[in-house]
Amino acid sequence: MITSRVLSLIHNPIVDARRGTKLSQALGWYDPDALARDYIRDVREASHGIVDSHIVERIEVDGFPLKADGFRYDVETYLRCWRNRRGFHEPDAVDYLALIREFDMIGKVESGQIDEVWLFGFPHAGYYESTMCGRGAFWCNSPPVAGTEHCARRFVIMGFNYERDVGCMLEDLGHRAESIMARVYKGRRGDANLWERFSRYDQIAPGRASVGNMHFAPNSERDYDWGNSRNVPSDCDDWLNFPHPSAGSGQALRGTKRPVNSRDWGSGDMRRHHLWWFERLPHVEGETDGIHNNWWLYIIDPNSI
Repeated sequence: MITSRVLSLIHNPIVDARRGTKLSQALGWYDPDALARDYIRDVREASHGIVDSHIVERIEVDGFPLKADGFRYDVETYLRCWRNRRGFHEPDAVDYLALIREFDMIGKVESGQIDEVWLFGFPHAGYYESTMCGRGAFWCNSPPVAGTEHCARRFVIMGFNYERDVGCMLEDLGHRAESIMARVYKGRRGDANLWERFSRYDQIAPGRASVGNMHFAPNSERDYDWGNSRNVPSDCDDWLNFPHPSAGSGQALRGTKRPVNSRDWGSGDMRRHHLWWFERLPHVEGETDGIHNNWWLYIIDPNSI
């Protein structure tokens, strides 16, 4: 089991002081705490019980985070932009260093209190889906946060939008996984690059699809095409038992294929596709060619690379 200690930081300003109504409630969005509970459960189940995330500190902020250029929304300005669906501040990016300093994220990581941070915010909060901090930090679906190199440990800050559901949170984690596994297998070529084999789909490798990636299922013909009913051959189920003891000499997969289509991963449902994808990530003990057979070790703890 891999335990991840989480700081949950929620920006959810009060928009009606008399009633105590928060932004998420006023606009009919999701409860950030319920999202966190569902996400924790989904990841635990999809990782075959390997990933055990615990929110060890929860901070809810009655306010808006600072943008990188010094701008900060107030309630009136944000609600006007949302109702008009225009006028949002540009550039959108949040000031990550200001957040890191304000909530002592580096101190908490270095002391072992937390392993990662989950930001919960509203549309146009300016968060990346994921970003990495610390010494040796690398691309994690966004550039690493400059100015955090003095932190001895790498850590990831996730950016979740409580206007959207858990399927979108899983997609954020999936893009984190894609970035990290590409780093793990950097420099490996051909069949030695098991990550490239795992993420193949029919459009780029006709007749040789595996599991695909977050945006492309094995038979997808365009971005987000999770509902495609076209049959293609895929060895996606081979990965459920990776590495196969019965595979040939020097091989980790048997290459067994079957026809698959959208019915296998939820007929277009985002959350079900992403859970299907995560379930097929290698997740057992041992190593293959010097790389752990449990890819969750790298995805959850970038210090293991």
